[in-house]
Amino acid sequence: MRNRLSGIFWSLLFLAVPVLGVATFAVAPAFDHWLPKDVSTHGVQIDSLFYFILALTGIVFVATEVLLFWFIWKYDAARSDRPATYIQGSHTLEVIWTIIPAAVLLFLAIYQMNAWADVKMRRPDMPPTVEVVARQFEWRLRYPGRDGELGTPDDLHLTNDLHLPIDEDVLIQLKSMDVLHSFFLPNVRIKQDAVPGMKIPVWFKARESGEFDIVCAELCGWGHYKMKGRVTFEPRPQFDAWLERKYAEQEATQPPPEAGESLVAN
Repeated sequence: MRNRLSGIFWSLLFLAVPVLGVATFAVAPAFDHWLPKDVSTHGVQIDSLFYFILALTGIVFVATEVLLFWFIWKYDAARSDRPATYIQGSHTLEVIWTIIPAAVLLFLAIYQMNAWADVKMRRPDMPPTVEVVARQFEWRLRYPGRDGELGTPDDLHLTNDLHLPIDEDVLIQLKSMDVLHSFFLPNVRIKQDAVPGMKIPVWFKARESGEFDIVCAELCGWGHYKMKGRVTFEPRPQFDAWLERKYAEQEATQPPPEAGESLVAN
């Protein structure tokens, strides 16, 4: 009797796994535990790819768990008076379940190529909008000054407060000052490692205004948890006005040049 109850318990436990798993995914959006709002033009491709893979793996997961439940229930030793029988492995079956996953992976590799190219290969032909430098434990930002060139004395320097225009391409030059970081903008579906010694281009186009998080998605030291910033997307006029205010604030804090000193640094 005890063995029979044990078999029933384990079979129902395996059945509960797919039931509760599917139920969790079904109710998660109602409790706001799901993907963050997408405000980018390419995000729909990323999300579609995610949902496709989720559905594909979900079907396999549910089918596997249901089969486990069925075999445990049907072939429970406590409810059978026949001795166990054994069969040798099937070479044909092994070939089939090797080919099918390989074909699925090949299909996914081809299916995602366009989304990958949009985010990682089709770089816009434009100068960097801003330079983002990851540093333990902050995001250092450098905008081109009024001369429009990055790397000149009038560059605007900020920390953790990234502003970008909407409805136009944005090109970020990503760097790291110390260790490996990961520049993650969940609301535009962008995540890119910042590697010491490398300048990595990151590009996208935002389509909605708003304030969103910048987080580091790579464990970068004891203060990793506090390496947070904010990105604000806004129309071009508001973005330009914000830049002008920041230029004025920076200039107001800089000491005036001494007599005979050139205004342009060497």
